[in-house]
Amino acid sequence: MIELSVITINYNGLKDTCELIETLPLDNELLEVIVVDNASANDEATVIEQRFPQVTVLRSDQNLGFAGGNNLGIRAAQGKYLYFLNNDTVLIRGERKGESENYVSAFQPLINRLESSEKTGMVCPKLRFSWGNHPIQFAGYTPLSPITMRNRSIGYGEEDQGQYDTPHSTPYAHGAAMMVKREAVEKAGLMPECYFLYYEELDWSMMIRRAGYDIWYDPACTVYHKESQATGQDSALKTYYITRNRLLFVSRNMTGANKMLSLLYLLTIVACKDFLKHLFHRRPDLALATVRGAYHFFKC
Repeated sequence: MIELSVITINYNGLKDTCELIETLPLDNELLEVIVVDNASANDEATVIEQRFPQVTVLRSDQNLGFAGGNNLGIRAAQGKYLYFLNNDTVLIRGERKGESENYVSAFQPLINRLESSEKTGMVCPKLRFSWGNHPIQFAGYTPLSPITMRNRSIGYGEEDQGQYDTPHSTPYAHGAAMMVKREAVEKAGLMPECYFLYYEELDWSMMIRRAGYDIWYDPACTVYHKESQATGQDSALKTYYITRNRLLFVSRNMTGANKMLSLLYLLTIVACKDFLKHLFHRRPDLALATVRGAYHFFKC
């Protein structure tokens, strides 16, 4: 019987995906690993199948985006719990590669957290960057401001000295690593596919909370993240979707005066500031991506 389904998306990221799989306990009968190949340019799905016959590889003829790809994995998954991992994450630090994490240490604390209460529907591990001295990326989130839509990733950039080793609730999950009860997915619904890339895990967190569940951060497990290997730190793709999707997030999740004020702030201040900043830094491609993101939000 499958207890846990690990789901990851591969899009032209064969090296990263294989490095992730190598840190998973594939021989454990309680675990299934599902890789969704989101229409990679080369036949990377076949390579993964040949290299890891224990892994289920699902091929999509088109790029379904982050939510669409994960939803494809959800429909195929058999586990009671679903663990979504970015393909540019690993469960073991680079210097320990070759050692195998066992099922209990890698996953059981997160499962225990989900089982600790009927109201707990989602849990995230501690996230640390895979480079340098592995600074913290995520130890929970602060709430979003109702107007500016700004919040903070707790511990971001700090050296991990155990200062965030106490589990606590968090308003949103981090999309790089999040474990969910199947029943929570069935009640709240699948990931919203209208985003394609960025903000979908925040919206899904809102959906899960509206369905009556809590979200937790539990540092008993740690995942190491390479961060933005697929899209790049300053890509036009990232700029476009962040501009469009933060407006879409407000439209879907805010109401009344806060909704109108937030949309006005994001359009007249944030988008304009980003546009001018990109021009100043001689990045007309990013400036154009900002304009297109705002335009397509209204068009949709």
